[in-house]
Amino acid sequence: MTVRQTAISVAALLVMAAPALAQSRSLGPSTGTVRIEQVQAGFIASGEVGGGTLKFAGRSYPITVGGLGVGSIGASKTAASGTVYGLKNVSDFPGAYLQLKEGWAVGNQGRGYTWLRNDKGVTLRLTTRRQGLQLSLGADGVLIGFKQ
Repeated sequence: MTVRQTAISVAALLVMAAPALAQSRSLGPSTGTVRIEQVQAGFIASGEVGGGTLKFAGRSYPITVGGLGVGSIGASKTAASGTVYGLKNVSDFPGAYLQLKEGWAVGNQGRGYTWLRNDKGVTLRLTTRRQGLQLSLGADGVLIGFKQ
């Protein structure tokens, strides 16, 4: 990769990440936390499946996570944790989310960031740790539900 290609790649990443970073300043106070573990695989198109825990209003809720998207090559196991914003009622949490992601994994080393938002104004800002071989920069549709 040439210096010019690298500069263009970095600029594109900053352009995509800027709205999410700017948004994190205007989300208001945190309303909960979430931990997610999932397996991801993709070659341009990607899929993911997993679960985790939402902590809200002093209670823990087991959740399921699954989705499809674009912008990923490879496979990885991901552990993500972070902050929930805009959650007023636990019933606002499950549903469809738009996910913006960036990150990488090579062997046991890998990190990234993920932002998810649903139509009820609930936003998840997550830090990810990945294991495997994967490069991600794109968007997904993710369904989050409560385990029965």
